[in-house]
Amino acid sequence: MANILWHDRKRYFGLPISFTKYSMSEDRLFVETGLLNLSQDEVRLYRILDLQLKRSLGQRIFGVGSIIVSSSDKSLGTFEIKNIKNSANVKEMLSVQVEQQREAKRVYTRENMVDDVDDVHEGEF
Repeated sequence: MANILWHDRKRYFGLPISFTKYSMSEDRLFVETGLLNLSQDEVRLYRILDLQLKRSLGQRIFGVGSIIVSSSDKSLGTFEIKNIKNSANVKEMLSVQVEQQREAKRVYTRENMVDDVDDVHEGEF
């Protein structure tokens, strides 16, 4: 079993009364849903392209927030980690882990490659 760095449940009114569980290991993010029929999805952290934090007024009142995750994973794609505690801290921890995994796997996005090409062309002229 993977070393779990973080875990939480989707919350309603700040209470963990949901059958959706989230967890993160050093190299993967897991989303488990269901009570009788369980479904577990995972995405490798190096496949995560972008993270966005959203906190509505109601979420702030109950001390939760949601993280929108854009990934290149075929099964999950873009998904939301909904109504979790300490959402800003979790987003930051996830961001750090994503960058560590990208460096470890030597994975670079096209965005970084385009920026590097633009820098080369600027220096030539």
